[in-house]
Amino acid sequence: MSSAAEYHDIETQVRSCYATWSTDYYRDYYESSKAYPPVHTDIVRQELSAAKAKTVIDAGCGPASMLRDLVNLGTDRWGFDLTPEMVIEARRVLAEQGLPNDRIWEGNVLDPDAYRRPLQGYGAALCFGVLPHVPVSADATVLANLTAAVGPNGLVLLEARNQLFSLFTLNRYSRDFFRKTLIDEAALRAGAGAHANALDEVFAEIDGHFRLDLPPLRRGKAGEPGYDELLSRTHNPFELAELARRAGLQDVEILFYHYHCLPPLAADRIPDVFRTQSLAMENPRDWRGHFMASAFIVKGTRRGGP
Repeated sequence: MSSAAEYHDIETQVRSCYATWSTDYYRDYYESSKAYPPVHTDIVRQELSAAKAKTVIDAGCGPASMLRDLVNLGTDRWGFDLTPEMVIEARRVLAEQGLPNDRIWEGNVLDPDAYRRPLQGYGAALCFGVLPHVPVSADATVLANLTAAVGPNGLVLLEARNQLFSLFTLNRYSRDFFRKTLIDEAALRAGAGAHANALDEVFAEIDGHFRLDLPPLRRGKAGEPGYDELLSRTHNPFELAELARRAGLQDVEILFYHYHCLPPLAADRIPDVFRTQSLAMENPRDWRGHFMASAFIVKGTRRGGP
């Protein structure tokens, strides 16, 4: 089955999840005092400024969460999103900044035509909050489309949830990472023979080291599927960086953000300390980000030439 065919089966759930979120998403995740500050926007602004990008496309722009905060950067902005309600909200927000409605349209990140590439290509292409919702086989397609959308030496910034963060969380994500990614459980069971019961005891002991009740599942608000009820993958930064190189990007870097000074289970016990010290750690290039940051950005530039 092709990536596009796989993703088609997921689209309905993704649209349903985000349709009722269009007017609240920015408030909940960018403006709310309860939310972690959007440090990734600062990273994007810095990278766009350093690259001197004159044009930018945001693939999966949502309600213009990123684009609205890139105003006054001197960069012309375009974007598209899968969810019609998000497109409507993005147009409304950007219209208040003087941008015409045709700067935002409906589109699928797996469709190369959705990017509406100008003749010389965009100066930069962004993709945030999208990759968790595409199947494994679609990662390469997303990277290929982002790379093709920019011109020679154009900048690509692709965000993902950090799979390696699971080694630090001490919760059900950690258990799943141990049992489903690091350990070849099927091979162990196949070779256990008479020791099958003992192996079960080992796995039970491993499970006992983690808080399997955390984090709480994020469910929908009005009958629609919530974030944890649809495909919401994490990515290994080493693997995604290699995939970016294969897509034709050079000078590939991993930029980490949303640090956690302690495992998340401590957040509610000492909230002020947790928040203050986590923010103090924010450094996109700190090696500890491999394990203590819940998200990262793959940065790369398209190879020069025609």
